[in-house]
Amino acid sequence: MLEKVEGIVIRTNNYGETHKIVTLFSREKGKIAVMARGAKKPKSKMIAITQPFVYGNYLIQIGSNMGTLHQGEIVQSFRPIREDIEKSAYASYVSELTNKLTEQNERDPFLFEQLLQTLKFMSEDKDLDILLYMYELKMYKKGGFAPQLMQCVHCGRVNGPFAFSVLEGGILCPVCKYHDPEAQSLTDTILKLLRMCLLLDVTRVGNIQVKPQNKQRIRMLLDVYYDQYGGYEMKSKKFLSQLDLLKGK
Repeated sequence: MLEKVEGIVIRTNNYGETHKIVTLFSREKGKIAVMARGAKKPKSKMIAITQPFVYGNYLIQIGSNMGTLHQGEIVQSFRPIREDIEKSAYASYVSELTNKLTEQNERDPFLFEQLLQTLKFMSEDKDLDILLYMYELKMYKKGGFAPQLMQCVHCGRVNGPFAFSVLEGGILCPVCKYHDPEAQSLTDTILKLLRMCLLLDVTRVGNIQVKPQNKQRIRMLLDVYYDQYGGYEMKSKKFLSQLDLLKGK
């Protein structure tokens, strides 16, 4: 039976000499893998609709293990992302994060909208780092390991100052900081930014101005936190880190 889904290409793998296995994150069915037969042939109509980050409407046949892609129509190609190495690196990371931290056939319309809007804003020259932090923290929540940022993880105190504890999985108040002597002190600004990135819908983000040193601090905290709880190695993240080094971030 043929079904129509609205999806974003988050991964492609070559299969044989002429085919591709395409992973779509769809509004209707969550993450699904489909075979795109002949997609590597030079004159194939599948070439355009199976490019990374493409958002489109796809006609698929669902199988017991893997479906088959019959045809598709591009809604938005996100070509500006693919043509810019930095944007492509950021988009590759959010795509890989989505692929790693979601289950097959698990519908999540909210996360679909977050991914779609993140890619739209990336193609429109909004702050790539802020978009990345927002999407990362939502994926941490999806994966079940988001940090507790609203109150002390031990006593529930809501008044700071707070410190960020990777070991304890969130913020610690001064009374409870002894639980993790290595917890990193947080400024009010950093904590507000972290909370915003976790709670704010990506569709509502405006032009947020964040100092480079604050970005570096957030990046460090999220990297250490993911290394502790994420569980998956991200090839795209390594490339993104190398790109940051080249750019002097």
